[in-house]
Amino acid sequence: MLVKVLHNGNCSKSNAVLEYLDENGVPFEIIDMMEDPLSVLEIRTVLKKLNQSVFHIIRKTDKLYVDQYADKNYSEEEWLTILSENPSLIQRPILVKGSVAMLGRPIENVKFFIEK
Repeated sequence: MLVKVLHNGNCSKSNAVLEYLDENGVPFEIIDMMEDPLSVLEIRTVLKKLNQSVFHIIRKTDKLYVDQYADKNYSEEEWLTILSENPSLIQRPILVKGSVAMLGRPIENVKFFIEK
């Protein structure tokens, strides 16, 4: 089954997962979140497949988060809009396979996800 990888080319972990998939002959499609940001609906769909809330995928170590969002209390709906407008704040990579998804870290989890 084709694995969709929500990817940021500036992220070493995201690049490492692509390399792992390639080396292991796993067919995948890259969705570059920086070039083609996810809509609010797409983020909602990914969250449903992750079985997580939006707060699970926010990169709290990102400089933009620290500078602009860390001390504020946004609702889940507000975060969906913020993430769609600022894709660098989304944890990556996220792997999507059919109706399930997972964060592609640590890389050991990717192997388990691919084999399931």
